[in-house]
Amino acid sequence: MNRKTKKGYTFIELTVVIFLIGLTLVLTVPRFRYEMLTDDLKATVRRMVGTIRSLRNDAIREQKIYVLCFDLGSNRYWIESADMTDEGRALEYEKALPLPGGVQILDVWSGETGKKVDGKAAIRFTKKGYIEPSVIHLGAEDGRKFSLELSPLMGKVKVFDKYVEFAGI
Repeated sequence: MNRKTKKGYTFIELTVVIFLIGLTLVLTVPRFRYEMLTDDLKATVRRMVGTIRSLRNDAIREQKIYVLCFDLGSNRYWIESADMTDEGRALEYEKALPLPGGVQILDVWSGETGKKVDGKAAIRFTKKGYIEPSVIHLGAEDGRKFSLELSPLMGKVKVFDKYVEFAGI
């Protein structure tokens, strides 16, 4: 048989291609992992969405009114229930979860109280799973911003990777 009529790849060609694919993975995976896992703003957005979904489910399951509270000055949030005592509320406030450094709550808009940029803000979850129409704006030191829009009836959270102003939902 003539060598020129054979089709296929040599062992050296396959080795070079596998080496190049491996090198590409070695160089890109750590950066991808860093971007996905250590980005404090994105992690905070994911955590906040999870908290909102969990809180809505708890309100329906336990037939209790819950309130997601924010202290915009200290950049913390916590959960209260309608049947808590003042002492219980104070205890929950002391245990409030802080946001990571470099991430802050820019403001919280709700249909009931409007836009709050300082002080305390709250979003109410009813026994039937209804969420007060609300938007939470989060930002990072590098200028990136996210908006979390809470859908009143469906309990869905829409996430926008920019600051979206809402006059009403």
